Amino acid sequence: MLNRKVQVKRGRPVGKGNVSRFKPVVGTMAEFTYDKSLFTPMPTGKKVDKLFSSEGGLMKGTNYAFVGDPGVGKTTVLLDMLADMQANGNKVLFISGEMNRIDMVGYVKRYPKFNEVPILFMGDYIENDPLVVLQAVLSEGYDCVLVDSFAEVAVAVVDFHGGTMKNAETKILNLLEQHNQANNRANKNTAFMLIQQVTKGGNFAGSNRFKHMLTGMAHMKFNAEGGRCIFFSKNRRGGEMNKLYFTLDQRNHVGWLFTEPMNMAI
Repeated sequence: MLNRKVQVKRGRPVGKGNVSRFKPVVGTMAEFTYDKSLFTPMPTGKKVDKLFSSEGGLMKGTNYAFVGDPGVGKTTVLLDMLADMQANGNKVLFISGEMNRIDMVGYVKRYPKFNEVPILFMGDYIENDPLVVLQAVLSEGYDCVLVDSFAEVAVAVVDFHGGTMKNAETKILNLLEQHNQANNRANKNTAFMLIQQVTKGGNFAGSNRFKHMLTGMAHMKFNAEGGRCIFFSKNRRGGEMNKLYFTLDQRNHVGWLFTEPMNMAI
């Protein structure tokens, strides 16, 4: 947890008339002290840990987006990681904006360990303000939260409040940022894994602020032979920048296979 907090106020752009009243916060890193646990990874114990950080595992207070080919296994892979982190003593949560309990039955049959992962089904609260629902559940404090998908949650915010997707994104990101900074009852620096959609052209769908908030961007792809891999195009925590292949053919866990240099064609 950060011992000294600096709040940056967002508002009207600074113009010539109010430059003299605008006082940016300037400081040195020597002024900040951190709880050592903030830099302790949350490993799954699997090969994928090396992709997330040089320490080997997802780090607290970070934000990762995951995009990829339809049907490649984004939800399965991330639920597998979440269940492994939970088994290692971390407090986790799965927020589903797309599936319901019946949809989850098939997952649990193939991966029984998913049965123990706490899940919030946003569809159960379709008549409620989704921002209030999110704030209420996140206020408890979690080490890692998986959101599937960020776009579906943003659509729910637009449906309830009106406005644009960009405004909805901003409201959700403000909430995530609070919990990155441990503003919850458990004082936990929450890490978020966010499944996100891509445009028809295959580009990342999200605002500039969303991109800037990301610690890393992960991609999941099929290769020409039908193999599946995950790799990062951006990672501020220094994980391996290789492609890691995986299979979904094994029962109760994702099978992590082998790595391949990024300069190899997909």
